[in-house]
Amino acid sequence: MTKHPSDEHVVGAADFDALMAEVMATAERFGHREHVHLTWLAVRRVGVSAAVGLVSDGIQRTARYAKVPQKYHVTMSRAWVELVGHHAAEHGEDDFTEFAGHHPALLDKRLLTRFYRPVTLASAQAKTSWVEPDLAPFPWQDTGWRQPQEEGARRP
Repeated sequence: MTKHPSDEHVVGAADFDALMAEVMATAERFGHREHVHLTWLAVRRVGVSAAVGLVSDGIQRTARYAKVPQKYHVTMSRAWVELVGHHAAEHGEDDFTEFAGHHPALLDKRLLTRFYRPVTLASAQAKTSWVEPDLAPFPWQDTGWRQPQEEGARRP
């Protein structure tokens, strides 16, 4: 049964560990597909807002444990949770394989480059805090969104 953000369960490390164990029960390694699977499970169980914290904290903790804390990226973590959450709400699939089949773009680890310039994602600011897309809006954002102009670009 899918939990909703209004449920009173406070999520924590044990919840992330349980999701990780569930995903890894059928996987040989934790690659991009498994990351999306874990995120999909988190979104379905606790809602997008709580899943941002759950997944972000879990990945950050895992990176610290692996002695590679610099691999944690705030903007990428949140953007992926929000993208998975948006698409999970579209069809409400109960099976991850079915979900992935409906949304194959989510299995492309370069998907964020549709929304962000590479220089933006590589920035220290994006790694340590949330940065809004600067190339194209996310699917749920205002359709009147305009791409920010490049520095030094001429204005019409």
